[in-house]
Amino acid sequence: MLDPRRADWRPLPPAELRALLETQHAPWWIAGGTALELFAGRSWREHGDLDAGILRADQPAVYAALPGWRRFAAHDGELRELGAGELAPPEANSLWCRHADESAFRFELLLDASDGAHWTFRRDPRVRLPLAELALRTRDGCPYLRPEVQLLYKAKARRPKDEADFAVVAPLLDARACDWLRRALALVDPAHAWLTALARSTR
Repeated sequence: MLDPRRADWRPLPPAELRALLETQHAPWWIAGGTALELFAGRSWREHGDLDAGILRADQPAVYAALPGWRRFAAHDGELRELGAGELAPPEANSLWCRHADESAFRFELLLDASDGAHWTFRRDPRVRLPLAELALRTRDGCPYLRPEVQLLYKAKARRPKDEADFAVVAPLLDARACDWLRRALALVDPAHAWLTALARSTR
């Protein structure tokens, strides 16, 4: 077991992660704060890691495209290395990845739930979205998680960086995205402080 608090990070440039994941056919997308910056078209804070989302069901296809990469399941403050063909345990929603020749972690794979042709929010499956609508694309075709979905994930922790991301990105959402996030948050956390700001935006 490894202690994630002592882990060394040296994130890949997003273009390098894209080159890795484009060698296979399962859907994937840039996630986390980097996804929000791709949406906004600018950067406003530093990033200590780099996240990409995949469907939990697509793990075998994605892992086959990552020879030479070691994967560590993150759960309950510990990192456990997975075997070559081993899938993440159900309780782990993220995998920290580093190359076999390196000690620093380079990217994190976030495992998303799905139900047929729909993405489902793993914290509340009532929140759904067609898989075909889950990601947007940059002008050069790089997929990234829709900002309203990424903000929903960030709403739970409300760390300073999450609050900063919401303050920048929420005013940029169109009416449909803002309404989706408001309705999803109302289901998941009806007393969430962001609902007030989102209600003003949808008037």
